[in-house]
Amino acid sequence: MGALLLVLLLALILGGVGFAVHILWWVALVVLVLWILGFVFRGSGGGRWYRW
Repeated sequence: MGALLLVLLLALILGGVGFAVHILWWVALVVLVLWILGFVFRGSGGGRWYRW
C-alpha cells in the first residue's frame, strides 16, 4: 500500500512539473514574439519601447 501511494505521489509530482514546463514554454514564446515586435515597431528615434 505504501509503495502504491509513493508511485501515485511521484506521478502527481511529475505531471505537475510537466504542466508547469509546458506553461513556461508558452510564456517564453509570447515574450519572444513581443521582443521581436519591439524591434519591428521601434520608433524612428531609435528609442526602445521597454526600459531595460
